[in-house]
Amino acid sequence: MLKVQEIRELIKLVDQSNIDEFVYENDGSKIKMKKRSGETVAIAQPVKQVAVEEVVAPQVVKTEEKPEVKVEAPVKEAAEEVEDSELHKITSPMVGTFYQSSSPDADPYVKQGSKVSKDSVVCIIEAMKLFNEIEAEVNGEIVEILVKDGQLVEYGQPLFIVRPE
Repeated sequence: MLKVQEIRELIKLVDQSNIDEFVYENDGSKIKMKKRSGETVAIAQPVKQVAVEEVVAPQVVKTEEKPEVKVEAPVKEAAEEVEDSELHKITSPMVGTFYQSSSPDADPYVKQGSKVSKDSVVCIIEAMKLFNEIEAEVNGEIVEILVKDGQLVEYGQPLFIVRPE
């Protein structure tokens, strides 16, 4: 059975994604999540008999749309506002988790105002336990970082805005 923290993380990931329904089965446990009009409902059920000390009561976790999801919208609007100018957007090539540095102790690859070349690594996106280095694609200066460290990102989501040289 998954730990409560792992279930919460799954709920958060499903809530932030475009997925309407998610089912996860592992080691005799089944978790099914469905989205309905801005809320995520998760139901965890044991599907086989286990020893008494391992039994976890079925849980229903209901979450409303969180303010942190609403905080993301102005960032997208800011990205759309600068779209009209000559600035370049570095977008996510996949769904995954955004990391600004190679490890929690390391400095970020880039900061606002950093100069980058087209082959400079600007971040890492973790997808299915694989860490993918994302390159700048253009020579220029980082104008804005649109996502936070550890945030789930979607395919095609803008990550950075670069002023090309």
